[in-house]
Amino acid sequence: MSRSLGPALPPPLLALLSQTDLDSRLGRALPFVTRDADDTPHPMLCSFLEWLAVDTSTLRLAIAAGSRSARNLEARRVGTLFLVDTGVTAYVKCRATGAPRRIGDLARFSLAVEDVLDDRPAESEGDARITGGITYRPKPSLDAPWVQAVLAALRAEG
Repeated sequence: MSRSLGPALPPPLLALLSQTDLDSRLGRALPFVTRDADDTPHPMLCSFLEWLAVDTSTLRLAIAAGSRSARNLEARRVGTLFLVDTGVTAYVKCRATGAPRRIGDLARFSLAVEDVLDDRPAESEGDARITGGITYRPKPSLDAPWVQAVLAALRAEG
């Protein structure tokens, strides 16, 4: 059952999305859902590489500028990030604060955190727990040019 924590990332989620320990988080996928033109959910998988928590109320997302998710986020401005892994299940509802910044082939969005939902098992679910998240291989190298481009886009001013 989920409960609202309000419009700010709590310290554990802020730390998780701050990229301070990015290398250890590579290889883990994060679902992100936007809304299509017909108002249906449109999923995509990101990684911790594409997300940066600027502060408790602001996230940045850098994705392919030509992707459907980028078009959806630019047009309808809302999305939900899923953080599902051992020890954490949370949903971050966010809203784009303006037009994306185009940096090469990337669209860098600034997103305001509107609500954070913490999902924990109900008492009736007993010892049920999430035991792992979505993973992928091979993990990208932090030295790869495309990785450096994504990191630069997330950190660019403006």
